[in-house]
Amino acid sequence: MAEVKNKKILVTGAIGQLGGAAASALLAYGHHIRVMTSDPEKAIDIKELNVEVFQGDFRDRENMKKALDGLDGAFLMTPSGDGPKAEVTHGKAMIDACKEKDIGHVVYSSVNSANKKTGVPFFDSKYETEEHLRKSGLSYTILRPVWFMENFALPWYRPSIEKGVLSTPLRPDRELQMVSVVDIGRIVAEVLTKPMKFVGREIDIVGDHLTMEKIAEEISRVLSHPVKYDHIPESRVEKAVGPDWAPMFRWLNEHGYDADIYMTQSQFRRFEIPLTSFREYLEDSRLGIRKAA
Repeated sequence: MAEVKNKKILVTGAIGQLGGAAASALLAYGHHIRVMTSDPEKAIDIKELNVEVFQGDFRDRENMKKALDGLDGAFLMTPSGDGPKAEVTHGKAMIDACKEKDIGHVVYSSVNSANKKTGVPFFDSKYETEEHLRKSGLSYTILRPVWFMENFALPWYRPSIEKGVLSTPLRPDRELQMVSVVDIGRIVAEVLTKPMKFVGREIDIVGDHLTMEKIAEEISRVLSHPVKYDHIPESRVEKAVGPDWAPMFRWLNEHGYDADIYMTQSQFRRFEIPLTSFREYLEDSRLGIRKAA
């Protein structure tokens, strides 16, 4: 796959945070983007970016192959909404479809520490998908980002933040590694534009690291109103986040992400991709919260 622009690339998960950021970055690099979604009506915002929208489903193998017709590369995100077992099934099916359609390069979005037997179901499922990709014979790159900064703007957090409270199961002194999806999107675009520089690489991505108390302080500073940190105790974790996600928060408390932030910043600085700090992200986005009148 030559290092040129104007490639035709499939993006899955494009109506979500990361998929949308990847599609935007790939367009900025001059590529033609086809996004696959099971519900085109939800892709109104992404359509405005001048992308081709293909109605497809991870459960339909023939449909997936049609989504890949005539393409040079693919950015794969596996949906986690149906549970970890389904995530593996869907990921393997898409990789097999890429193999059958002879896709030039595949970028797979995994997660930091997926390769470390964490016992976190949604980490282990991504590792199983990674393994399938490694054995597929495809030209590939695996990206392993940490916690998305944009998560704090989601409905699970933003309403309570607006009321002055940030609640998570993480200990107040627990350091959380974070990255902006905008930065990941730029990295996806760089990899798919110049795949020969990234063939077979497995890359951790991290932009900043702060304790939970410090995160609340930074949010307070940028929003100009107090936000206190509320630690959800172990006894309430499953009720607060659900049984599928509770193991992740327990693991984050006990171990946490371990990406090398300085190495990450150094390697992407060479590609003129500066990684966003949490303060920069907040100042740019304000978590989607308007300033008080």
